[in-house]
Amino acid sequence: MSSNDTSPPLSQPDASARSGATSTSVSPFQSERNSRDDAPQYVLPLVVHIEKTDPPARTDALRTAARAVLVMLSDERSVDEGEWAQAIHDWQDARIRKVVRRARGAEWRKASALPGITVTGESAEVRVFPPVPLDGWPKELAKLQVSGTDLDDPEPPAAPDLSGPVLWLNPELGMSAGKEMAQAGHGAQLAWWELSETERKAWREAGFPLSVATPDPARWAELTVSGLPVVRDAGFTEIAPGSCTVVADHPALRR
Repeated sequence: MSSNDTSPPLSQPDASARSGATSTSVSPFQSERNSRDDAPQYVLPLVVHIEKTDPPARTDALRTAARAVLVMLSDERSVDEGEWAQAIHDWQDARIRKVVRRARGAEWRKASALPGITVTGESAEVRVFPPVPLDGWPKELAKLQVSGTDLDDPEPPAAPDLSGPVLWLNPELGMSAGKEMAQAGHGAQLAWWELSETERKAWREAGFPLSVATPDPARWAELTVSGLPVVRDAGFTEIAPGSCTVVADHPALRR
């Protein structure tokens, strides 16, 4: 489990980007302290639906979490004068934190009643909520637990679609499912920031297709120096500071 908060989120990494298309020049994805640490801190809550008898497949949960982040960023309520736009703005002015928790049964139904968006994959359901203050979680989300969140793939995942976006995971880190979900969300967000408005529109209208895959070590080494956006963890838990966790490989960003 990963957190740099005193509450028990399943995962909350920081990262480092090739560039950050945000409202300030200081990247929100770097481990060194900067001006973003002085701003009010917000988190983007993601809740994964995990029933004891029918948990989602791990890779599908990662894909679905990444798509949920993209859906939130592109939703009309998150931009311009939308009702979530100020929260999104404040969140992106500070550290870009994502917190993943799990819910089942009545907990999931209560979480689903809060303002947010549920994104469905092949087997996974992830609900993403507008950013909330670090210490101001809705009670329905604050009480959600992190236990019982270990996920597996019952069958080997299909090969990634190399003609579309791929989020490549570091093959050497062995992250928990929750940490990988948050990291995949970071990777998707980095790709989104790098795209033009035309490229974003095309991805959104296609339904944000993407793959999540783990390359062999040699291919991973190539990806990390390819010029594609790279997520680097701040190392609060699970892995060492500065570890590369995800490379965001979108066709429009390939050189």
